[in-house]
Amino acid sequence: MNNAYWKDVVRFFVLIALQVLLLDHVNMGGYINPALYVFFILLLPFETPGWLLLLSSFFLGLSVDLFSNSTGLNAAASVFMAYLRPWVIRRAGAPADYEGNLKPGIADMGLRWFFLYSLILIMAHQLIIALLDAFSFHEIGMIALRLIFSTLLTLALVLITEFIFMRQRK
Repeated sequence: MNNAYWKDVVRFFVLIALQVLLLDHVNMGGYINPALYVFFILLLPFETPGWLLLLSSFFLGLSVDLFSNSTGLNAAASVFMAYLRPWVIRRAGAPADYEGNLKPGIADMGLRWFFLYSLILIMAHQLIIALLDAFSFHEIGMIALRLIFSTLLTLALVLITEFIFMRQRK
């Protein structure tokens, strides 16, 4: 197996552990729930086959659900995020030819591209979690607050983590 695959496998388990042991206990006023585990989906290589992207995203979300006792919210949101990912990559202006060594990160694609790409996918992920958790449009104000604050905190964590580990990947 390639060294890059092992890094992805390690990232998968480290992000689940971080999410379950630390970030699931961060709940500010019921509105802000950071989801750093989505960083795994964001950093998967461009050439990842669709079936593998969806399957790994499902197992990522399911693992978080099993440990945090949430009834499939994270699995559903992760699969939705993975489903949208190829469309977002095309719309965000990624190069048509992905040279085998390009990764969807700041180092290869630039800060502007990675910010837009991450923002759209994280917002979609948080929207599904908020809608499925509330399961009603009667609480649209709470859904909007939760979407905005959780998206911003998750995006900030993703960008900070990317900046920290970007130097190590070079």
